[in-house]
Amino acid sequence: MGAAAESGDSYAYAEERAALVTEIAAAGALKDPAWRAAFTQVPRHLFVPYWFRPGPGGYERLWAEDPDPRRRARWLHGAYADTALATRVRDGVLLSSSSQPSLMARMLDELEVRDGQGVLEIGAGTGYNAALLSHRLGEEHVTTLDLDPEIAESARAHLRRAGYAPTVETGDGARGCPARAPFDRIMATCTVPSVPRAWLRQCVPGARILAPLSTGLIALRVRDAGYAEGRFLPTPAYFVPLRGGLGVPTPRYTGGLPRTALENDLFRFLLSLSTSSLDPHEALALWHLEGRPRRERFGVTVTSTGQWAWLDDPDGPYAWPL
Repeated sequence: MGAAAESGDSYAYAEERAALVTEIAAAGALKDPAWRAAFTQVPRHLFVPYWFRPGPGGYERLWAEDPDPRRRARWLHGAYADTALATRVRDGVLLSSSSQPSLMARMLDELEVRDGQGVLEIGAGTGYNAALLSHRLGEEHVTTLDLDPEIAESARAHLRRAGYAPTVETGDGARGCPARAPFDRIMATCTVPSVPRAWLRQCVPGARILAPLSTGLIALRVRDAGYAEGRFLPTPAYFVPLRGGLGVPTPRYTGGLPRTALENDLFRFLLSLSTSSLDPHEALALWHLEGRPRRERFGVTVTSTGQWAWLDDPDGPYAWPL
């Protein structure tokens, strides 16, 4: 299934990839041997034939065909570095990226897939994540979706070059992909301001949804088309926002808040979750009262009529509509 088609691979590529897998495993991910095999065999460099390095004068492109061997070496090292890579920039704005591999590995572990299950990925990106899913589950069980036709076609080309052929669709991620439903798992690789109810309607009972929300990863268990609930994972997560029907949250005015709070990742997480109903100063008071709660104390409930984030208990005193 695909990875054997890694044409042009060399010892340097294999060595860089092996080092990356070792680094990810040492950080505690890739506990499932099947995922370790996927990361070992899927060639990430085929999915990032070029990437952009930010600098004071804008973005600089590094690419596989650069005639300068030193720049080519920097491209290859970056392709197998455990870091996110900017892969599509338009008018100076980042549109798409290849996520940090160790974060991808943790997300795939948390997806809790089983053989034969169907997965919908929201946000095709470079196609690398779809290739990992295809290696693990078989390409016939994988659908990846992107709003941007250029990104979707680029992902399709990368996948084809690497020897994988999952279903690649163009469309609004907030609407899911009803033509390929139902799904056992839905995984988003872009940040959502709330959980699209269309996703629940396209899931089988007991399905799992994993999505970046605020600056965390929410893992929801779907009971039926009208109800899902779950908690955030401990790890922080920063992704490009979902473009399409859900829109982007309005930035909050945070004047008067102490800089130490605004620079604290966990406080900013609470602040963004409670943006619809909690004054920033009240959010700060709650944060101190509750002992600076970590992400895993928060959760989300989605019903057919509404959805809300909560601290500790879905029915407890601290809950905020999304």
